[in-house]
Amino acid sequence: MTMLAYKPSADEVLSRLRLLYGRGAPDCIFAAMEVPSAALARFREQYAAGYCGYPDLSARAAFWDGLLSERRAVEDDSIPSAYLSELDQGLYGGLLGGKVQFMAHPESGWISSMVAPLLKDWSGLDRLRFDPAHPWFERYLAQLHVFNKAAAGRFGVSHFILIDGLNFVFELVGATRTYLSLFECPEMVRRAIELAFELNVEVQETFFREVPLLQGGTCSNMVQWIPGRIVSESVDPFHMTSVEYFEQWGRGPVERILGRFDGGVLHLHGNGRHLLQSVRSIKGLKAIFLGDDRGFPPAFEVLDELRARAGDVPLVLQVEFDAFAEKLRQHRLTGGVFYRVQSVPHVEAANRLMEQVRAYRA
Repeated sequence: MTMLAYKPSADEVLSRLRLLYGRGAPDCIFAAMEVPSAALARFREQYAAGYCGYPDLSARAAFWDGLLSERRAVEDDSIPSAYLSELDQGLYGGLLGGKVQFMAHPESGWISSMVAPLLKDWSGLDRLRFDPAHPWFERYLAQLHVFNKAAAGRFGVSHFILIDGLNFVFELVGATRTYLSLFECPEMVRRAIELAFELNVEVQETFFREVPLLQGGTCSNMVQWIPGRIVSESVDPFHMTSVEYFEQWGRGPVERILGRFDGGVLHLHGNGRHLLQSVRSIKGLKAIFLGDDRGFPPAFEVLDELRARAGDVPLVLQVEFDAFAEKLRQHRLTGGVFYRVQSVPHVEAANRLMEQVRAYRA
């Protein structure tokens, strides 16, 4: 029996998610209901959007405890987990000497991080080495310890994004020089990608060594929970390239690191949907989160088209409460999809809707 104080129905939910990500539920639908949060309201009062300092880890753990405890009565398909947003991107560059900058996101409660490009030119590549005694690795270990202690018996700790492949090259020399380097010095790019693999394996192996699996699976801010040691991948640099560039520069590194673990999940932004038919065949891919971005139709509005292009890969997307409830009433929701329902008015509305979600067959 799974004991999570903030998810009394965890066993039932894990069974449903195991079926979804095993591709055994093509006619079922799944949902997380995002209800109003006092913890988020307090965060918005404390932080304005934009740059901020490195936060107190105990305060961040308390934020997640407050946010997730509020959701205890929501009977949806979510699994409560804290996300190490502070290390979301900045950790990787920080470990190699980059200056880490933190940013607050009041709408989500995140404090994320990034670094400016580390290198003025490629001549500095050979000086970059991973050092487990680096202060940023010590901070990483400290945050894992603090979050694990806060989570014990209450909620999980989510995996966090890989910064490998061309994402990592962005960290080294910036996006523009990365794209130019594919033509001008491709061998340097390949060497950087190799360094990225080594660094990401160190970071992610440390995560799985320090954070216990939940019933043999990984908690995930992208897909809630999924069986095995699963990593979270990004193909963002290829959103602005052709499919051919993904096949040449992206598929190999992605499949390599997914093969190092038990597979992975990835996300596509609105401007990356042209990659869908290509990425769906990545070896080790377990699910795709479809993001919504300005200038592109919400994934929910073009879901039939996206589902056809994705094949049987489980999809995760966001949708507003009214739109979801209306299509649920009309029995027009696509199966094999996890719907993250936004702006749910209250817990009672969420739970009434979830009764229909669990009974639904496409």
